[in-house]
Amino acid sequence: MTTAQGSWTGGTLTPRDLLRPKEVARAVFHPVWIPESLDPAVDTLKRIRLIGGTIAAVGVYTFVEGGFAFDEVLENMLTASAVLLSITPLTVAVMLYVWRRGGTVRAMRVPLLNSLKLLLAFVGTIVLTVFVWRLAGGAGFLALLLVPAALWLTVVVIRGAVHVSGNFFGTAGVHRCLPPLLATVTTWLMAIPDLATGDLHGLSLTMGVVFILGAPLTVTGIALLEMGRLKQRYGIRLAAHPATLPRVPGPPPAMPPMPPTAPPYVPRQGNPYGNAPHANAPYANAPYAPPHGNPYGPPPQGNPYGNPYAPPAGNPYAPPTGNPYAPPPGNPYGNSSYGPGPHAG
Repeated sequence: MTTAQGSWTGGTLTPRDLLRPKEVARAVFHPVWIPESLDPAVDTLKRIRLIGGTIAAVGVYTFVEGGFAFDEVLENMLTASAVLLSITPLTVAVMLYVWRRGGTVRAMRVPLLNSLKLLLAFVGTIVLTVFVWRLAGGAGFLALLLVPAALWLTVVVIRGAVHVSGNFFGTAGVHRCLPPLLATVTTWLMAIPDLATGDLHGLSLTMGVVFILGAPLTVTGIALLEMGRLKQRYGIRLAAHPATLPRVPGPPPAMPPMPPTAPPYVPRQGNPYGNAPHANAPYANAPYAPPHGNPYGPPPQGNPYGNPYAPPAGNPYAPPTGNPYAPPPGNPYGNSSYGPGPHAG
């Protein structure tokens, strides 16, 4: 495939996943450009139908025919590949002719090419698996290398068939009604040759008809249910051009990742106000530790802040010493300009 890995698989396929065929089948046969299904209930019915059909086919090939007819299984795989490779493009071409009045084909060119690539990839994987198994059957010592490769391819084809039965080569990207239509046409064309040739796979007439017609009838019923629900719920009709169909609601937007949870708040240990530990203070490291010493003892002596309005030392009511009204010593008028000078005489 010429499509880049990132646009086909979404960048989810890693080199380590190559050892896991289930992951390879999911990445290759259910690429990211295939739209999500609008009806999960129909998808569940498809899975039940596929599981039931697989069990019935394995039972017929194992018990009815007296042993597992491996060669016939390989031939049926090649026949299914030829039918898919011829009927799928033919059916899509018929629908393009029906849609010609509603719009052009140019708008559907990209999904049509993607579906064709997916069809070629699935058919090519089936042909390669059949070729490797037949080569391993007569390879002698080389079979030790070819059998693991054949088993790996077989798991890829089986898982790919599960994905393809649901999306039918991604044709839902062209029109939502194309997958049920293609599934119905393909299963009927696979059953008609058995009915025409009378090959009942060793079953009686009644059981053979039930086994042959069971698959197309079941697929047709599920397809009609799916197209009916698409028409009733979303207004999608098979005969309408995809450009004229109403827009269907897309998947809900992904929720943004939640920020990492902040660690719970833990208060800082110790006294945030700087009380140092003391032998007589058992709560010295507590956030609200009491002062050092005896908290119930008498207050400390003296005023630790001082008193700017404190009275002077001594008795403030004691009489002053001496005569407070006595004149100062000497003649206070001796230097006066109105009295006799010191040398008058």
